[in-house]
Amino acid sequence: MIYRTKLPVRIWHWINALSIFVMLMSGMMIFNAHPRLYWGQYGANLDTPWLVIDHRGTSGYLQVLGIEIPTTGVLGYAQGTANAFPPLVTIPSTYSLADARQWHFAFAWVLLISATLFMTYNIVSGHLRHDLVLKREERSLSHLWHDIKEHARLRFPTGEAARAYNPLQKIAYLGVLFVLIPVVILTGCTMSPTLNAAFPWLVELFGGRPSARSIHFLCATGFAGFITVHLLAVVLAGPFNELRSIITGWYRLPKERSK
Repeated sequence: MIYRTKLPVRIWHWINALSIFVMLMSGMMIFNAHPRLYWGQYGANLDTPWLVIDHRGTSGYLQVLGIEIPTTGVLGYAQGTANAFPPLVTIPSTYSLADARQWHFAFAWVLLISATLFMTYNIVSGHLRHDLVLKREERSLSHLWHDIKEHARLRFPTGEAARAYNPLQKIAYLGVLFVLIPVVILTGCTMSPTLNAAFPWLVELFGGRPSARSIHFLCATGFAGFITVHLLAVVLAGPFNELRSIITGWYRLPKERSK
């Protein structure tokens, strides 16, 4: 048994998990108000969207770049409601743009503050340098390809190799912390008229508010994908041991795999 996950990491993990879940669910309700995405400076009902989630009668569909996919029962029309995202995955469960925005903005502050503090901790404590940045040998394509193949075969690190994050974990965590979170915050700010007035360069940075909304949506999709893979990996690697590590910090090293 080793002490693997430090207290600040555990605290941030759970605050971040709660914030992301609430923001994803409230964000889906906000998206329901106008379930179309555009690129450029303009985006309204008469403009051509690159993504649409809609319905025809009781048939839901997803359209991406002109390609239409039937999604009845999942998107567009589900649970007897004609919304892009069904009540099961939205906050609130009944349509209310005002309430969804309140939830979204409240937890956006939680995410911003916690992420800023955690980034500072990463740099000051050395956690970033020692635990997250890939070591020289881990940066080689052969090493990364080997790690990808091992994960594809569901052969997770064992013995001493399980003491530290593996290369794919490091890349995923760095991507979330230093790419997804900053971009989702900045694009969220770009969609705010008040912040547009205070920081007009944000609109120029992302090529317009409709483009910022599209990037915001893609980041949210990235979060959803990360969460799905993360939870699947926890289950496959041994949920009790993994949960104990992120709750108490203590982790039992899996027995060394026989050659």
